[in-house]
Amino acid sequence: MKQPMINSSQLLIRTATDEDRNALYKMICGLENTTIDRQGFDFVFDRNLKSNNIRYFLAFLDNNPVGMVSCHIQPLLHHAALVSEIQEMYVEPEYRSLQIGKALVERVVNFARKQGAIQMEVTSRNIREEAHRFYQREGFEKSHVKLVRYFRDEA
Repeated sequence: MKQPMINSSQLLIRTATDEDRNALYKMICGLENTTIDRQGFDFVFDRNLKSNNIRYFLAFLDNNPVGMVSCHIQPLLHHAALVSEIQEMYVEPEYRSLQIGKALVERVVNFARKQGAIQMEVTSRNIREEAHRFYQREGFEKSHVKLVRYFRDEA
């Protein structure tokens, strides 16, 4: 059963810290619908927390983590500027359609703008059509095709 709509005063969004490791791990496993290698997750999480170009934001309701978004910012030659990208975004299923995702996008967009990024990009798997509609409602445009070369398939 869906929760009633929340107002922005009920929702706390803050920068994630090392203490949020387990909550973020759980959400990333939920995002990928699998159990992510914990040692690999911890390695990447520790490295990314030290980076000035990467931020994780967590959304809380009643002190419970209910969503997350990550932002990576990098200088790209073909833009001659900083470009931001949402790498991961997740809202716990029972809290979807309550404007939490919208609030997370607003937070990460504001962060990226303050860092000097000229745009924000997001990539989403082809099968995540609901996510595509969400991002388009939030102002993202389908403008690129992402191609991936998986190394695990190579000898």
